[in-house]
Amino acid sequence: MKLYSYWRSTTSYRVRAALNLKGVTYETVPVDLVAGAQRDAAYRALNPGAGVPTLVLEDGTALTQSMAILDFIEATWPEPRLIPQDALERARVLAVAHTVALDIHPVNNLRVIGQLKSRFGASADQSQAWMCHWMAEGFAALEAQLTDDHPFAFGTTPDLADLCITAQVYNARRWGLDLAPYPKTERIETHALSIPAIAAAHPDRQPDADTPV
Repeated sequence: MKLYSYWRSTTSYRVRAALNLKGVTYETVPVDLVAGAQRDAAYRALNPGAGVPTLVLEDGTALTQSMAILDFIEATWPEPRLIPQDALERARVLAVAHTVALDIHPVNNLRVIGQLKSRFGASADQSQAWMCHWMAEGFAALEAQLTDDHPFAFGTTPDLADLCITAQVYNARRWGLDLAPYPKTERIETHALSIPAIAAAHPDRQPDADTPV
């Protein structure tokens, strides 16, 4: 099984962490988003959306969109559980995960920044302000959904919400967002990275990282 991934991609980070937690063996195939490798015809045949990640199964089936891939992973390798079976708990976990995946991430990715710079002439400072604005708004919503009752979002072990949060916090640090107003969100990342399977998914530890650890 192959995971087409970019080291800094937060969506790829989520999927790597889930596969690692479940002990699933996979080969990482780097896709250099900065160089435009995602637009190559061969890659677009796998992923028409020209994004990452793409999970290619042993029979050649290609899965796209990180949340759909994570749902497949959960259904195929159910232990340890990342999405609760209880309907109410499931809804709470998905609400937090979707706050990251559907509210924060879509306006905080490479293609959006590219358009801001090329079409609207945004400077580096303006691009950073854009990124930090939307992450701050999203993190404020996250903080309101979280409690101090557990080390993770909803318990003593990580779930899908924690994986999405941890990946997004990486991006927040990269863009210089002040995390002091979001202690619960920051706490989750700290606990998540204490787990070797999640730490191994960190961008800096990927084979295509600029300076892999």
